[in-house]
Formats: sequence, C-alpha cells, structure tokens
Amino acid sequence: MNTFRITFFAIILLFNALQTKAQQLTGYIIDEQNGDSIPYASAIYRGHGVAVASNINGQFRIARHNGWVLTFSAIGYVSKSITINSNTKNNFNVKLKPDTKTLKEVTIKSKKTRYSRKNNPAVELMKKVIAAKKQTDLDNRDFYQYNKYQKLTLALNEITPERLQEGNLKNKKWFTDQVEKCEYTNKLILPVSVDETVTQKIYRKTPHSEKNIVKGQNSSGVNELFQTGDILSTTLKDVFTDVNIYDDQVRLLQYPFTSPIGKDAIGFYRYYIMDTLYVDRDKCIHLHFMPNNQQDFGFRGDIYILADSSYQVKRCELTIPKRSDVNFVENLQVKQEFTMLPDSSWVLSVDDMIAEIKLANWIQKCVIIRNTRLTDYAFDELPKQLFKGKAKDVKEADAMMRDEAFWNQYRQVSLTKSESSMDAFVHNLEQIKGFKYIIFGLKALIENFVETGNPSKVDIGPINTMLTSNPVDGLRTRISAQTTAKLNPNWFASGYFARGWDSKKNYYKADLTYSFNKKEYLPREFPKRTLTVSSTYDIMAPSDKFMKTDKDNVFTSFKWSKVDKMMFYNRQEITFEREEDWGFKTTIGFKTEENEGASDLYFIPMRQYTAAQNVPPQTHATDAAPEGLTPEAMRGLSAKFRTSQFHVELRFAPGETFINTKQRRLKINLDAPVFTIGHTLGVKGFLGGDYRYNFTEASIYKRFWMNSWGKIDCYLKGGIQWNQVPYPLLIMPETNLSYIIQDETFELIDNMEFLNDRFASLYVSWDFNGKIFNRIPLLKKLKWREYIGFRCLWGELTDKNNPFLEQNAQSDILMMFPNGCRVMDPKEPYYELSLGIHNIFKLIHVEYVRRLNYNDYPGVHKDGIRFMVRMTF
Repeated sequence: MNTFRITFFAIILLFNALQTKAQQLTGYIIDEQNGDSIPYASAIYRGHGVAVASNINGQFRIARHNGWVLTFSAIGYVSKSITINSNTKNNFNVKLKPDTKTLKEVTIKSKKTRYSRKNNPAVELMKKVIAAKKQTDLDNRDFYQYNKYQKLTLALNEITPERLQEGNLKNKKWFTDQVEKCEYTNKLILPVSVDETVTQKIYRKTPHSEKNIVKGQNSSGVNELFQTGDILSTTLKDVFTDVNIYDDQVRLLQYPFTSPIGKDAIGFYRYYIMDTLYVDRDKCIHLHFMPNNQQDFGFRGDIYILADSSYQVKRCELTIPKRSDVNFVENLQVKQEFTMLPDSSWVLSVDDMIAEIKLANWIQKCVIIRNTRLTDYAFDELPKQLFKGKAKDVKEADAMMRDEAFWNQYRQVSLTKSESSMDAFVHNLEQIKGFKYIIFGLKALIENFVETGNPSKVDIGPINTMLTSNPVDGLRTRISAQTTAKLNPNWFASGYFARGWDSKKNYYKADLTYSFNKKEYLPREFPKRTLTVSSTYDIMAPSDKFMKTDKDNVFTSFKWSKVDKMMFYNRQEITFEREEDWGFKTTIGFKTEENEGASDLYFIPMRQYTAAQNVPPQTHATDAAPEGLTPEAMRGLSAKFRTSQFHVELRFAPGETFINTKQRRLKINLDAPVFTIGHTLGVKGFLGGDYRYNFTEASIYKRFWMNSWGKIDCYLKGGIQWNQVPYPLLIMPETNLSYIIQDETFELIDNMEFLNDRFASLYVSWDFNGKIFNRIPLLKKLKWREYIGFRCLWGELTDKNNPFLEQNAQSDILMMFPNGCRVMDPKEPYYELSLGIHNIFKLIHVEYVRRLNYNDYPGVHKDGIRFMVRMTF
C-alpha cells in the first residue's frame, strides 16, 4: 500500500511540477459569533469574473491577484471585502457577521428524540429486507453467467482556469482541451489515466466453481510512463472495488464496511422512513440510514425498497459521513441500480462510484471515477470445460490486444472526449521541455531504480543501498543493477558489487534467472516459474536473514542494539520456483555455503573450547559460557565451516494478489490466508558439507475482520531441528534490531539471544481502527487509531544440542555459544507486548514495546519505541 501511495504521490507531483508555482490564497470562512465554518460561501474578485465557493468545511482557495478586491459573502451574513496587497498573507481566515436584518423567519425545533429500534417501522422493514435477501442470491442458482464492463478513470480534480494559464502549461491548447466537466460533481477535472476491462463471470453450484474470465483489457495514461505503472491500476481496482450490498460486509478502501442490509446492520445503523415514491415506474419505500457513530467505518445514504412482498432493493445511494474517520477521501458516492429480468429475477445492473481524494493541502486533488455495468445475465447450464483449472481469475491470451470493434461491442459507458484522446495527451506531455528530467527524478523516487534507456534494458539500483555502514565495514558503498524483459523476456541477470572501506573487503552477488513463462518486465511477476543460479560473498549479522528488505538498506542501518556478532558467507545456490494460478507455490532449492566469524562471533567446537578454557564444564546453564579467553585467543580457535543442503517448501495462499515493484513483489491484499510447510536436509560430505541435519518448519497466517472493531492478524509458526548441530544451525528467533517496525518479528529480543532446536511462536495484533479513540472527546478529533500487539515465543534446547552440559564437553559437532546467547526455560515462554497509535498526521505509526519476562540478564532492553510510515485509508 505504501508503494501505491508513492506512485500516486508521484503522478500528482508530476502535474504540480508542470503547473505554476504562483501563490494561492487559502483559508476558512467562519461564523464570527460561534466559530463554525460556513459551507459554500463565495469568494469573488468583482469586476474580474473570478470566483470560487468554499467547500463543506468552509475552506476556500483562490488565485492571488495583488491590487484586486476580494469579497466574501454568504446567505444570512454581512459581506466583507479585502484589498489584496503585498502585506496580505497567503493563508488567512475570514470571519463573517450574521446579518440579523435578513433573519425574518424563526424556526422552532422540537427537542431531539432518542432513536429507538423497538417498535420502529423502519427497523421492522429492514429486518424483512435482510431476511428476504437470501431469496435473490444468485448463488442459489445451479448456473449463472454475465458480462461485466468496467471503466476506471483517474483525474486531477478542481482544475481552475487560472492554473491553466500559468507555468509550463501556459498557452498549451492541447492541455486545456484535456480539461472537462465531471458529470457527477460539475467540477472541472483533468483525466490522466483510464483503464477498461471486460470480464465474463461464470458460476456452477455443484461441484462449486466460479471464474472471472478477462476477455479484454485496455489501459492508457500517465501510468504508462512508469515501468511499475501497474501498481496504480492494480491497487485502484483493489481499493475502489466492486460494491455488493447483499454481502454482510462490503470491502472498500481495503476495509470492511458494514452493509446497510447486512446481518449486523440493525445494530450498526439507524434507519428512517422518508416517504413513498416511484423509481422508474416501480413504487418504492425510501429510507435514509446512518451509522450510530459517524466516525466509524460505515456508510450513510438512501435505499429504495420495492413496496411489495419481495422487499427487493431497487436503488441504493451510498456515501460516507463527513465526520467519518476515513483518510484522504473528501467525497465518496456509490450509486447502484437493480433490474428485473424476464423471469422476474432481480439483478445488479449499474454500479457507479466516484471518490474525491485529497492527500495533502499542498498537493493537487484528484478524483477516481469507476463505472460498472453488468449485462447478458443467463442461467443455462454451462459446459464443464469452462471450469477446468483451479485459477479463479483467467485472462484470455489476446485480452490486451482487442481492436476497436471489440470495444464498440462491449463498451457500456462511452469514453469522454478526454479519455478517448489519452494517448495523444501523454505524447504531448513528453514533448514539454524539461519533462524528461522531471520524469527521471520521479521514477527514481517511486521505483528506487534508475533506468538506462527508453525502454530500459538495464536498471541501476536499489538507490537506498548505495551508501550505508556496519560495525565491520564502517562505510560501505554498493552499486547494483538488473536486466529487464526489454532485453530478454526469459533470461534475467542481477547483482551488485560492494566495498567495505574499513575492512578493505570487496563483496559481490550475481544472479542468473531463467523464466519458463515470458515476463513483461521482471522475473518475479505472478505466476512465478523460474530457475535461478546465484553466487554471493558478503557479510551479515545472523538476524539480517529475517529482514523483509535489503540488509544494507540505509534506513534500517540504525539499530537499537549493538551489532557485535557478524559473519562472512560465501554462498552458491540454485532455486526452482513454480506458482500456480490458484495460489499454490512449490520451491525446491540447493545451497552450499561457507561461513567465517567476524567481529565477536566465533565458531569454536566444544572439544577445542574445553581444552583451551582449562576449566570443568558446567552441568547446566541458562546464560553464556564463562569468560576466560581473550578475543585474540577466541579468534585463533575460530574456524570456517561449510554446509550443503536441499530445501523443499510448499505454500498455499488462495486469493492472494500482488503488485510488482522493481525491488520486490508486494502483497496487495492481506486478507488471504497463507499456509506454509518446508523441510531442509543437510548432507554431510557433499561438496564439503560438514554436518548432517534435518529441519522442518510450518506456519499459518490469517486475518480476521472484526466488523467496525478493526482487524486481527494472527501468525503461528513452529519448527524442529531434528539432529545434533552447531549453534549456527539451531533456531534463532525472528528478531528485528532496527527502529523501523517489521511485521512478524520480535522487537526486543537481541541478536541470537535465544537458541533452540524446537520452537513455536505466535504473533497477534489487533488494529482497532479508531473504535475506542473515536468515543473519547477531544481525542477523536485527532483521528488517531489504536493498536495492540502480543508476541510469544516458546523454545526448548534438548540435551543433545546443549553445549553447557558435561556430556557435550568433548563434542566435535557442537560449538560454544557466543556471549549473550541463552538457553530458554521450556516451562517459561518469552512474552512481548506492543501498544501503538497510528494515523498520526495520517502518516506515522508509533509503538511502545515492553518485554514482559527474561529481564534479569545484563544488557537486556526492557522496553523501546518503534515507528514506521504507514498510510492507510
């Protein structure tokens, strides 16, 4: 989601850069007596034909013209005029006095009555609507199919004539011609991208199967300027997805909203019968509804129910309350219409949505318009061959290459003039002087890579790894690159060369990947079916393998704990990965690796350590080994060791979807459950492998939506090391040593603090989504959202792998634990608690982390503060 935000920001910034830097006057028009904002007040330069209206919050924005007189007015208020000069601030508030002379009528309001569900005719009606919806559910049919046409448009919002005449866009008729009036808001907009999709939905009840067959897809606009432009279109479809009010929970903005006719709707909403009227010649009962607490994630709107015994929804108009806790959305409208088929069935036929977005005051507003039409419903038996394969979403081979005749047949909503001329608009943009430098900078910001051509056959990056540091290397520099499908759609190469300036060591990585299916840009695109050969020589801390990003990312190089245990590794591996369309993934790999201790990390067999220590071993211990050897002596005893291992992993994530960036592939939808099981076999004697071992690991991830109470994420993991092995092959807790939060890791366990040969861990987090804060006066105005997390680790080190026991003192396999490593008590799991607040400035997530036990050891960090940039709706 954050990558989508960056892309979204960059596209809007692109147009900010092209438009004027001229100053604007902004502020709020408010009531002088009570301080309330005055919506839809006027700000006019009289005699110049320039005027604007304040928004629902009383905010105005108008071009600055020194020497002109700006007049503010509103019905029921005394007008105020201000001469704009050099002393006038760019941001100021205007207070208007109520005009008592115009208040000729007095309205007497009755005392506000308390809403009650008991004996409420609106509630009784909605109960019947909810009970009757099962009868209209298409899934009751043995078969059904329909065609869905969808158009998704992104446009800049509230374009003013003044802005069109300034900056790089001044006197460019082709740009002015792209501006048009939005039929939903009557505001001037500038469409910058449009995506059309035609999908055939087929369904079979027994055996159950359903598929979405993409028959045609067409995308054009500024997103095509970025190689990762699919981030924008893919995420927009996921954020502003189809709305089905017959579902109990409507997924929108990547959150579940309680449907006004869902099973929990009666307790969540308040309903009011407005009147009885005709909608398209059908007599309907008009109801208005709103959430009990208007800051909750819920809808407000109107629903029209047929005035007969079917209790069928004829029309539905949804929006979100002005006081809603939803971020960035200034206005949201969803309009749905249902149509009766010849067999008297009612089906959804129209589903339109418009969302006006404001990311920040200094960034151009935008609007997303989604038009969906569902046609050609049929309930005949469907051929079995249509349901072959387990993939739910299937794209026809020529879906991206449909001609105009195809679109004329299936296009249910005509393209506007601006949408039709999108390719020409983008071409004219590219001809602007200096445009290539702007787009170059934005691409580097979004994609973290620098392109070397158009199209780019080789990308240089990631940029954020070029300069960093660690305790062994001091300053570290790195240059990285990767080839793209523009060079070859099946063969891909990537790698880096790095230099540690204090250690005077050179590091490298080289990957060669063959993709069995042709790729559009990079080999990780779904479905991934690749064979990769890799060779690496580098340095790392053992905990680095748990990082979700590059280990030498400059932003994660700042640690809350001293990193004094590192190792050099020389690794060669070959990996085969195959993903199925239906969410199943198989990974098979072989790796051989040589390790050498660095800094305060030593690899010393117990036999040598006991002889050098010249003291009897302990019978039991839960702390580090007794000190007695100097670091020089320890380094002299430390030796390299090599492992050779085969690995197999099976992963199942039904419904998982991704977006591709140049750096990695990111999950866009975290609602999908994930099941993983894997086994690693170490082979002694093969390519120099020193040890034989077997390690099995399994995990389960699941997100649970708690309706208006937010979401709970659960991650359960466990594993066993079956053989006697040295401590580098034992199980280390997945710990995060940086100040930046990483999911599914412990925040206060130090590097290699606990070593086990069997473990189970549980991560549970509950994002309340502001449910509690929204009910606290004053605090609810901040729109903060509360978060609680709990992490637990159970571990055991069996006797065969405990180097502190006398029976293992002469072992040639076991190694002495480094200082700071401990043995867990299997009767006392480790616990960690997090209390967090996110949505601070709609951007920052901060957590206070507390370690609940194992606090009696020296150097333990009992608590800490962690943070991350986390932007959500």
